[in-house]
Amino acid sequence: MNNPQATSVASAQWVDEPQLRFLRACQRLPVDATPVWFMRQAGRYMPEYRAIRDRFSLLEIVAQPELAAEVTLQPVNALGVDAAILFADILLPVEPMGLKLEFVKGEGPLIHDPIRRLADVARLRTLQPHTDLGHVMEAIRLVRKELDGKVPLIGFSGAPFTVASYMIEGEASREYLHTKGMMYADPQTWHAFMEILSESLAAYLVAQVEAGAQAVQLFDSWVGALAPHDYAEFVLPYSRRVLQAALTTGVPVIHFGVGATTLLPLMKQAGGSVIGLDWRLPLDQGWDLLGHDVAVQGNLDPITLFAPTAILRQRVQDVLQRAAGRPGHIFNLGHGILKNTPVENVRAAVEMVHELSAR
Repeated sequence: MNNPQATSVASAQWVDEPQLRFLRACQRLPVDATPVWFMRQAGRYMPEYRAIRDRFSLLEIVAQPELAAEVTLQPVNALGVDAAILFADILLPVEPMGLKLEFVKGEGPLIHDPIRRLADVARLRTLQPHTDLGHVMEAIRLVRKELDGKVPLIGFSGAPFTVASYMIEGEASREYLHTKGMMYADPQTWHAFMEILSESLAAYLVAQVEAGAQAVQLFDSWVGALAPHDYAEFVLPYSRRVLQAALTTGVPVIHFGVGATTLLPLMKQAGGSVIGLDWRLPLDQGWDLLGHDVAVQGNLDPITLFAPTAILRQRVQDVLQRAAGRPGHIFNLGHGILKNTPVENVRAAVEMVHELSAR
């Protein structure tokens, strides 16, 4: 794709410019200090965000590019992180594809007409991201303009398994009864569904890069529910399709799964220039398992941000020591920032990472 905004930085001369830390680390190039950003860094733990949420719902914020851009920029201005991540939601493709999505207070997302049969798949339409989610693309353009080279912007999408699970279950699940039931009892419907979903999510990520995202992340938040053989048969081909489409744009692509320790080699097969690690496996062990020909992201336990400063510093230092200064480490949490996390602790963690990792 001929897109100057998607140009790789692999050939760039190394200079001590903080705005290059994240992009260089994604490509396992030397950096002046380990880059750090946090999943869910824009959100409900920040007073500035809560003030906006008092007036608008999540979907209303996302639907207004100026508001979405403002929320995206809040942690960049407040925390000193090395990348911004677009404020959006992994379920935004659901309604344009033909289902009704609602966020119910106290319960989370609810899909009123979930996918259960082949006839349900037949009524879906393939996402056309530039028109169906044009407000998301406009938010990306606004954020890029406001950042003006300060730090890179990361776009994102839910992964096929996670988005499919929501669309099949209709809500959050612990057992994934309908999702796994479709895999085992009705594989024809499962594969037909994953074909149209993976095509839509691939187009969505590519469109974000075309709008100006300088990296993208694929979130597989629920993939830890799967055994390796089920992942290999039912999920890997579709995640690979999305990831390969994103990689053709030339930007770094982060592939992250929660509870995915047993799936890491398969996730590497699926693709990504960076593999995210949650906190359930020490970073050095996870990196050894993946091999050092891929960058890694992680992997502080989000609860650690509630700890006393001395403990927080110890845990930050432990993650950095396990990375051993090897090119290709991006500091992050093992999942997203939690509600009620003290903002001052998040800011302190950013400062600790930069101080303790300075080359």
